[in-house]
Amino acid sequence: MRSTSVRRTGLPVVAMTLLAGATACGLGSGGGTPSDGEDDPAPARSAGKQVGAMTALRSAERSTDGADSAKVESTTALGTLMTLEADGALGWEDGLTGTLTLTYTGGSVADSMRQMGATSMEARYLPDAYYAHMGDTFAAQSGGKHWIRYPYDALEKLGGGSGAYLKDQMQNTTPNQSVKLLLASGDVRRVGEETVRGERATHYTGTVEVADLAAHGSGLTASQLADLKRQLEQAGVTTERVDIWVNDRDLLVKKVEKGDTTNGPYSQTAYYSDYGVGVDVEEPPAGDTADFTELLQQQGADGTS
Repeated sequence: MRSTSVRRTGLPVVAMTLLAGATACGLGSGGGTPSDGEDDPAPARSAGKQVGAMTALRSAERSTDGADSAKVESTTALGTLMTLEADGALGWEDGLTGTLTLTYTGGSVADSMRQMGATSMEARYLPDAYYAHMGDTFAAQSGGKHWIRYPYDALEKLGGGSGAYLKDQMQNTTPNQSVKLLLASGDVRRVGEETVRGERATHYTGTVEVADLAAHGSGLTASQLADLKRQLEQAGVTTERVDIWVNDRDLLVKKVEKGDTTNGPYSQTAYYSDYGVGVDVEEPPAGDTADFTELLQQQGADGTS
């Protein structure tokens, strides 16, 4: 019999894990890149420098996208809710794949994870689903299964506009999404040359309107976009500052995203290295995996919240 503590605490925590882990590769990003034609937004100030920055970022977007894989290290903070570290490798040649180790270092989510026996977990990304390894304590209370599977199609059905957007991003996001954010916003400027972990890189910065960028290339319907914007407004998410660093091979080596939410300030810093690294991820054994939608159905049948 599954315990009430797992039903009430485990599922929301794992849902947050899905969102937080994915941000390591730029979940918050809009999908579209402006064309090279007349539709590019161009602020009036510093028009020449703006065009130069946009041109450089288009080159970085193409190079980073074409690299197909990279090692990722990131730190994420969201008010008093959580602080999180992620480390691993991701590939994006044919949908998002890879493995990250997620470690919750603070906040209420870390407290909830401790109740389930561990603050660190393995996350695996496959083209059709995300898998979270929840540890022995969770397995002892959930029929002996250590993994939870989150099918992306189910996320779309459960989450309304935000679920549809999450599905799109989980299947299509890459490290160059932060570059796409700045390109789509049109508000970008070159800060200068800096050093990132011993490597010379060019720093760019800009501010983006989060809700508007969801419409760029996400494939969402008008109804889903309206639902997403409403959910973002309720969460207090409006604008986001994005800073990126690009090396002399036109590859993204660092990004920082900052914003505000109703849960407090949000920030995430990610480093990318070893582009082209081999990424080999296996689907967890079916006999050791519980499906998230089935857990939700059991939760509802038991009458628990």
